[in-house]
Amino acid sequence: MKTRGLPLRAIFGLALAMGWFGVLAFGENGRWVTTWTTSNAASDKPATFSNRTIREVVHTTIGGGAVRLRLSNTFGTRAIQLGAIFVGLQKDGATLVPESNREVTFGGSRSIAIPEGAEALSDPVSFAVGSEQNLAISLFLGGDTGPATVHGSAFQTNYISDTGNFAAAEEANKFSKTTGSWYFLGAVEVMAPASVKGAVVALGDSITDGASARPDKNERWTDVLAHRLLASHSEIAVLNAGIGGNRVLTSSPCWGQNALARLGRDVLAQAGIEAVILFEGTNDIGQPDTRTLDNSPCLSRTPVTANEIIVGYQQIIARTHARGLKIFGATILPYQGFGAWTAAGEAKRTAVNQWIRTSGEFDGIIDFDAALRDPATPTRMAPKYDSGDHLHPGPAGHEAMGNAVDLALFH
Repeated sequence: MKTRGLPLRAIFGLALAMGWFGVLAFGENGRWVTTWTTSNAASDKPATFSNRTIREVVHTTIGGGAVRLRLSNTFGTRAIQLGAIFVGLQKDGATLVPESNREVTFGGSRSIAIPEGAEALSDPVSFAVGSEQNLAISLFLGGDTGPATVHGSAFQTNYISDTGNFAAAEEANKFSKTTGSWYFLGAVEVMAPASVKGAVVALGDSITDGASARPDKNERWTDVLAHRLLASHSEIAVLNAGIGGNRVLTSSPCWGQNALARLGRDVLAQAGIEAVILFEGTNDIGQPDTRTLDNSPCLSRTPVTANEIIVGYQQIIARTHARGLKIFGATILPYQGFGAWTAAGEAKRTAVNQWIRTSGEFDGIIDFDAALRDPATPTRMAPKYDSGDHLHPGPAGHEAMGNAVDLALFH
């Protein structure tokens, strides 16, 4: 049997050489589903890299028989050159499980230049990945990168090498520095079996991002939800598209493009997406009322009304529904006691939450407000869930949020 002049065995051999075996093994019974993602932004204090290797740790939600990586230079100002890219299993710190490190190619090439503003999707890599497993992605950046595309608050320890290319190394001795950010990463996709139902993406701000969660513990509310779904034998990837400080309506040089601007890239573009959870609005309400000693360019000073936030929600709902996807609305948490709280802001929060609960425009509701508020003072977060700043939940709050999501929404 021949295909376009090539014997079938030759095609099979080429597929093996280019890392496509995982795709062939699943055949028509599998599909690409994103198992992990992060949302990137520019930075007001950008990092740059030259002749360094970055080893970055990511935590899967679902597993699969092959992997491909989406790398990002979305906010770069020049092309970046990656001279080597590997993916392996983390053993401890920057050390990998022996013989787990796999080379990643792009169009069959071991290196790739990613233009400014662009992303790159790798070739498939034959690599069995488990659910809730730590992968280590190693990127060697040979030339000067200029301002790096970054997710600033990873709540994950990552590693930067001494000078040189150590992407293929499985030991940790050349990785002398650590960072709490992810650089140049967009997503990890797996070739998932037919039992996987797809992915749900949580579009949010610092609370979704993981503020006040402990580093390396994978205890964000999205992690709690992912674990619950797996424990209930519902194989659904839960993807975190949170950015600290993010807003529905206005962008920031520090905290990313507004949710309307990044919806397509950070949410709707994810492989295998079936649903969206929208949990933003706190910063639209509170940031204009934040008292600071300096005129921070990060903070929005543009007051917005409850109706303007609702109109923003309606656009996100419309665009999500236009893709044939479901979208669930999450109520905004109470924040009295935080420095930005005002009675006027509380009135906006109450109005927005009332609309989320009663408008009927979402496909389902997740009432985080009801789950975490103090019954004695509903404008405040319950002390047992409060991280201490009266805005962000602590680990117990993240657990309560993850447990507050009705798993029946995804069936």
